[in-house]
Amino acid sequence: MADWSPGVYLKFENERTRAAIDLLAQVPLERAGHVVDVGCGPGNSTELLALRYPDADLLGLDNSPAMLDAARTRLPGARFEAADAGAWTPGPDVDLVFANATYQWVPDHLAQLSRVLAALKPGAVLAAQMPDNLAEPTHRLMAEVAAAGPWAARLAHAARQPLPPPRVYWEALAPHAARLDLWHTIYNHHLADAAAIVSFISSTGLRPYLDPLDEAERAEFTGAYTARIAAAYPPMADGSVLLRFPRLFILASR
Repeated sequence: MADWSPGVYLKFENERTRAAIDLLAQVPLERAGHVVDVGCGPGNSTELLALRYPDADLLGLDNSPAMLDAARTRLPGARFEAADAGAWTPGPDVDLVFANATYQWVPDHLAQLSRVLAALKPGAVLAAQMPDNLAEPTHRLMAEVAAAGPWAARLAHAARQPLPPPRVYWEALAPHAARLDLWHTIYNHHLADAAAIVSFISSTGLRPYLDPLDEAERAEFTGAYTARIAAAYPPMADGSVLLRFPRLFILASR
């Protein structure tokens, strides 16, 4: 895929950071010497970690050069490095591995989360959240548009895989955990209109569908998708809409 766009991603910074705030609130560590933000993006989640643990050695990891540049500008006091979340595992000094909407992009992420947790020292924490929204209209409709257009063959495998049921995570992670919590939160993001929903999704879930297309095809795809989104999310009395957005949270202490 093409590189991520920090500017487009941060148009909805409040909505994207809300889950990171909620996840961090449940981390039981009063102090942490070494904290790693896996999939740090433009640094919005890393900034939360810096405020919570001001004395920590803080490292942000991402595979996007543009996101890393934005994060370094935002937090010049933290370290940021390029890394593959699907291969990286923590060293023995890490107290907290934090991942805000990262591992859903990793093939076989369940096995990778198990490796990350197993590598942590006793008392260290893995905290992760992932969108669990493939059954929502936003994602069902992008798959429908992909299957119905002249680009169908190119986009046949664009959708990411759905998350497994919670019990699958529990059975994989519990053998490595002294404490394990799993929960879902459903957010209802208040957005201006259907076009705002498309804008929100365009920097994340829609990217695998748009990246293989040329400029004219992207415009055609986006137009067809926007029309379906407008029908699926009817406006409220003031013209605004609510975007239902489920997320899965994982909190595991080694």
